[in-house]
Amino acid sequence: MFLQHLSQQSGVFNDFDVTVNTTKPDFSDAVFELKAKVASIDTRVEARDKHLKSADFFDAEKFPVMHFASTAIQKAGKNKYKLTGALTLRGITKQVTMNLEYKGNAENPVNKKPTVGFQLTGSIRRSDFNIGNNFPSSMISDEVHIKADGEFVQ
Repeated sequence: MFLQHLSQQSGVFNDFDVTVNTTKPDFSDAVFELKAKVASIDTRVEARDKHLKSADFFDAEKFPVMHFASTAIQKAGKNKYKLTGALTLRGITKQVTMNLEYKGNAENPVNKKPTVGFQLTGSIRRSDFNIGNNFPSSMISDEVHIKADGEFVQ
């Protein structure tokens, strides 16, 4: 996650679970689901993290989980897809479409199981989810860039 705050800031959610289910080798029927505990936000600045968890932003006490469930996947080129789904933040659910890139597969040298990699990129508007409404977009951009890399054991 990247947020423009007079200068670009980045952070991660450290407590999350992602599942991918598919029956086709080209992932054309893949279903992705993500659940992340918003209180696990980590921007490497404790005071900022505390503020992001507050009612000004994520309101982690009242809305502890961010949830994404894909509803459609469309091929958009070689190893590229458009992933559409329902994203829920702060009790508000909106349909979003993200870019998904299949990065390849290999046998994991540790567990000897086939493993696939994906990268998800896109952006959302924080105002769509009532996040940080008291802060002008000149101070904190309304556009939040998302980038997620994941490896999944088949």
